Amino acid sequence: MNNELPAMNHSQKSILLTGGTGLIGLSLTKQLLAKGYSVSHLSRSPGKDAGVKTFLWDIDKGQIDEHAIDGVNIIIHLAGAGIADKPWTDARKRELVDSRTKSISLIYELLHEKPHQVKSVISASAIGYYSDKGDELQTEESPPNTDFMAQCCLDWEAVVDEGKSLGLRIVKYRTGVVLDTGGALAKLAMPIKLWVGSPLGNGRQWVPWIHWQDVVDMYLFAIEKENLEGIYNMVAPNPLTNKQLTQAVAKTLHKPLWAPNVPAFLLKLIMGEMSTIVLGSTKVSAQKIADAGFKFKYPEIVPALKQIYG
Repeated sequence: MNNELPAMNHSQKSILLTGGTGLIGLSLTKQLLAKGYSVSHLSRSPGKDAGVKTFLWDIDKGQIDEHAIDGVNIIIHLAGAGIADKPWTDARKRELVDSRTKSISLIYELLHEKPHQVKSVISASAIGYYSDKGDELQTEESPPNTDFMAQCCLDWEAVVDEGKSLGLRIVKYRTGVVLDTGGALAKLAMPIKLWVGSPLGNGRQWVPWIHWQDVVDMYLFAIEKENLEGIYNMVAPNPLTNKQLTQAVAKTLHKPLWAPNVPAFLLKLIMGEMSTIVLGSTKVSAQKIADAGFKFKYPEIVPALKQIYG
């Protein structure tokens, strides 16, 4: 007797991505298309991929192409200005929050005004919600911190949750430090490649890392597991300290670590308030998503780095 469930017909699923041209957005788009989903992007500029229809929006002006939601079942919200791309001036902080909150608000306004078939919103959030919590393991139930990063995440999640009033299924992923060829890992690896790599601060701060493939797979998991709801930490199940991560990268790149640690005061001097990103200690649990049935491809750092550095 055949107990297998019939395979879901992906061609019936239409997915709209915000932030679709970022590192994760591009990888996710590629895998969704490979699985037979229909994918479109909401973007500030016309797209370059012929297989993906791009609808335009201007978040500051509150403008959005009303056809962006036509036939869409699931919205994946990845849009947001890069946290570490520019110094945190007051204007930049506003931009970091607005790019995450005003963007999804604009979509919800459109859903209020127009008949649609959207059932789910799957949104990024960040482990900045917990921010610097020392050695204490953070679960989804842990309280938020009180600094800028935490406030940004609180505002972001609150606006995403407004979709509940539209009867939508909401999934929010508090994303850790995503390891891929660019981003945080490239910044960490650069001094190591130049033979001057060293841990930051005392090196004991926890880094809630995750391999980019597990990030993409977790979004696919939320798309396909239609009863998944609420908040989940998006981190690998084996957190590392900054020193352990630096050592693992150096070993993978076959480079020595001989330079002294980069002093915390120096990082604070150079980066200002933003130094909390590298000096803050956030030890985060992946238990809840694992209990929901998610299987990590890269739970350990060595295979994760080997895949990235090939």
